Amino acid sequence: MGVIEILPVETDADYEAWRQVRIAVLPHERCPSVAEMRELATPQRLLLLAALDGKVVANGLSDRSNEAGRGVVAPRVRPEERRRGVGTRMLVALVEHAEAQGYIVAGCNAEDEGSLAFAQRFGFVETGRQVEQVRPIGPEPWPEPPTTYEIVTVAERPELWAAAYEQVALPTFPDMDVPTPLDVSAEQWATEWINDPAAMFVAVAGEKVIGVAGLMLDTDRPERAEVAYTGVRREWRGKAVASTLKRTSMAWAAEHGISEVYTWTQQGNDKMRRLNEHLGFTDRAVSINVRAALPLELTQEIGA
Repeated sequence: MGVIEILPVETDADYEAWRQVRIAVLPHERCPSVAEMRELATPQRLLLLAALDGKVVANGLSDRSNEAGRGVVAPRVRPEERRRGVGTRMLVALVEHAEAQGYIVAGCNAEDEGSLAFAQRFGFVETGRQVEQVRPIGPEPWPEPPTTYEIVTVAERPELWAAAYEQVALPTFPDMDVPTPLDVSAEQWATEWINDPAAMFVAVAGEKVIGVAGLMLDTDRPERAEVAYTGVRREWRGKAVASTLKRTSMAWAAEHGISEVYTWTQQGNDKMRRLNEHLGFTDRAVSINVRAALPLELTQEIGA
C-alpha cells in the first residue's frame, strides 16, 4: 500500500502543491490562486496534503459550507493514485476536523462514478446534481443599452458590490435549488464571489441594484472563465435583465481574449438552464452533491 502521510498546508509551496492536485482532478474548473487561497484562510478552514511514499498525490479541504449548518469535507486523489488507501486516510482527517467544529452534517461533490461509489461506502447519499454548461466565445456583439436601468462594472462603481449583496444576493439566494438555504456572509461575498471587478457587472435602476452577473477569471488558463453568480430581483424578472447582463459579460470576454465560458447550474433550476441554452450554452458534465450525517463510521482499511 505504501507509506501515507497527511500534511498541513502552510507555505506557498504547499498551497501550490494543493492547487496542482485540484487541477489534476478537476481540469475543467477554475482553481483559486495561491494569493486567493491565503485570503480565504480562516481558523475554521483546514487544507491538507497527502503524500504516498513521499510524493504528494492528494489534497483535502474541511470548511464551513455556503449552506446553513453544513460542513464541507472534500478529499481529492489524483486518478492514477486511487484505491491505495489515500482517500480514506484523508477523509478521516477531514471528518475529524468537521466534527470538532460542531457540524452534524457534511457534504461534498462527486464528479465521477468512482468518487460517488467511494462516498456511498461511508454513508453519503445523493441530494442533488449540478449541470456544467459551456459556451465558446467568438465575436460577441454588445447588447443594446437598456432604457429603464443601466449596466456598470464593479470596477467603475466599487460600492455597488456591497449593495448587490443586500439588494440582490440575499433576496435571491432562497430561489436556488439547494437542500438548505445558502448562508453567505458579506465578507465571503466580498472575497469569494468576485475576483476581478472589471469583469463583474451590475444592473442599476435609480439607486437600487437589481441584478448581477459576470465572470470569474482563471489565472492558470486565461483563455477561459467561469460565469459568476447571476441573480435578478424578483420584480425585475421577465424583463431580459439576466440575459442582458450575461450578453454584456460575453462581449467583455470576447474583447479580453477569452474563448470559453462555463457555468454550473442546479439541475432543478430550469429557468436558468433554459436561459443559458438560449444564449448558446451546451451541457458538458454533471457533478453530484452528496451529504452524510456526522459522525461517520470510518474504516481506514477501505481503499480509495
